[in-house]
Amino acid sequence: MQKRARRRTRTVDGELLSSAANGRAGRLVVTGGAGLIGSAVVWELNRAGLDDIVVVDRLGTSEKWRHLVPLRFADYLDAEEFFARLAAQPDAFGEIAGVFHLGACSSTTERDASYLVANNVRRSQEIARWALARGARFTYASSAATYGAREHDMREDLDPHGLRPLTMYGYSKHLFDLWMRREGLRDRTVAIKYFNVYGPNEDHKGAMRSVVAKAFEQIADKGTIELFKSYREGIADGEQTRDFLYVKDAAAITVYLGRTPSANGIFNVGSGVERNWRDLARAVFAALGQPERIGYVEMPEMLRGKYQYRTVATIDRLRAAGWTAPMTTLEDGVTDYVRNYLMTGTVLGSESAGASSPRPTFSATR
Repeated sequence: MQKRARRRTRTVDGELLSSAANGRAGRLVVTGGAGLIGSAVVWELNRAGLDDIVVVDRLGTSEKWRHLVPLRFADYLDAEEFFARLAAQPDAFGEIAGVFHLGACSSTTERDASYLVANNVRRSQEIARWALARGARFTYASSAATYGAREHDMREDLDPHGLRPLTMYGYSKHLFDLWMRREGLRDRTVAIKYFNVYGPNEDHKGAMRSVVAKAFEQIADKGTIELFKSYREGIADGEQTRDFLYVKDAAAITVYLGRTPSANGIFNVGSGVERNWRDLARAVFAALGQPERIGYVEMPEMLRGKYQYRTVATIDRLRAAGWTAPMTTLEDGVTDYVRNYLMTGTVLGSESAGASSPRPTFSATR
């Protein structure tokens, strides 16, 4: 457990965010706080001087606990303990200023629909009701998977009933989005549709790790990177595209939206730029200082009918909400990830000084 840092009063746009000297007021909650995006959000909050944070996750037998070691927070609770306490003692955590609900089953191949509904829908409804009943800012992770097979026109204002997710994971996220809309909570909350996020602290994700992490291991094992062949006329092998977003950008944007009262509703969070898989492979080789060796393998039959050849986020709404910072390029993000984390086995927050550039987020007063 992390030791509590000295209590300070901090503000975000004039709102109390952290513990006052005479009691717990304005605490933050981050669910999924040991995961890829969640730990990066805690890291981003720490960089802004905020540490009165309750981190919630399921550590199990994984090595996710390592992601928490360099971070500063007030308490850690297992997800089951946290939700049980919410039900038995709704005010147990004092005054809550904000909730970043990033904890969910993120496996796109999970086939247990009952588990996904219980974890990604019902639990999300519980914490949303709890947060909003306390006047807390509620920011949660939706997913670009809700867009289904779409390869164009991925806009936040599309009729949600016209979306057709391809996986039960995507559908579970879609169900919660629909519930938030039906309950009339869109103008009081932030839903983030993350695109292809990659970066440090994804080592626990197994098959769900980014292609950057997998490519790094392939090069170490075989000296080559294998990509899927293309089965669409006019698109060469390796030219299928994705919107790759570095996790440091994802965290900075998440915190920004969570601290901006005027930013409500659904936001696509991606780079806004499509890059192909060959670009990504070349970036990994360049980061390692090795010559390119890219091979192409057959795509499994079960994937061919569901495979998207293009995804890219429309981020006009994010820009209109005031996010003006440039996105990290694929080359810069891959270089940072490979050299400062994958090659060294370092977790986010333990890197050497200068591995990342600071971003303005919360203002802290003491």
